[in-house]
Amino acid sequence: MEGRVRRRRDARSLTAAVLAVLALVAAGCGAASYAPASADKQNGKKLFQEKCGSCHTLADAGTTGTVGPNLDAAFEQALAAGMTEDTVRQVVRGQIAFPVTTPSTGAPGMPKDLVKGSDAEDVAAYVASVAGKRAPGAAPAPPAQTAPAETTPTETTPPAGGGEAQVAAGKKVFLAAGCGACHTLKDAGSGGTVGPNLDQLRPSRERVARQVTNGGGPMPAFKDQLTKQQIEDVAAYVSSVAGS
Repeated sequence: MEGRVRRRRDARSLTAAVLAVLALVAAGCGAASYAPASADKQNGKKLFQEKCGSCHTLADAGTTGTVGPNLDAAFEQALAAGMTEDTVRQVVRGQIAFPVTTPSTGAPGMPKDLVKGSDAEDVAAYVASVAGKRAPGAAPAPPAQTAPAETTPTETTPPAGGGEAQVAAGKKVFLAAGCGACHTLKDAGSGGTVGPNLDQLRPSRERVARQVTNGGGPMPAFKDQLTKQQIEDVAAYVSSVAGS
């Protein structure tokens, strides 16, 4: 029941977004570049995972964000109603070009200039090629649970943010969860400006873990999207490399 309600809500959100984009074009408020089917979908997938996945669910990308609409659910409804892949591409391109930065719901908005130019076309082409095309009723698999290893007290509290293996695992979480869309972190190659610049902030491991778990301000809580181990890993990573 809850899933059906969410799909209907996402479909309504998408319909509103389509109308908003069309209204902008009709009013002559500028136009986004046309997103061709031949755009680089592989680059689009990489960018989506880095910059969009923390807010949107998309099965093919392995992302489970809940801040923005579930793109599989929303576009599944739109495709069933007759929307073509080309139209989906242009809608996504338009949403990137004309983001709703301050939703009336009070939820965090979509940042401006998240991706631009050919990168935006690549993301639009990728999303349009996969969104809503999974098997009906299917859902992205939840993150794999990592069984806690039995360790000594010294090993469970590694110095300087964590050992090399944990830091490497944490970097993968940071990239896959789309943290770079909102945060600048040189080691991850990210330049987001929605949240704090982590290189300047240089947060402690405990602070990162607490913020990722519970969220705060425009940042959503990830306690239902990431496992405890993944949160510990990303906290170890950020606290180890920030400012380096």
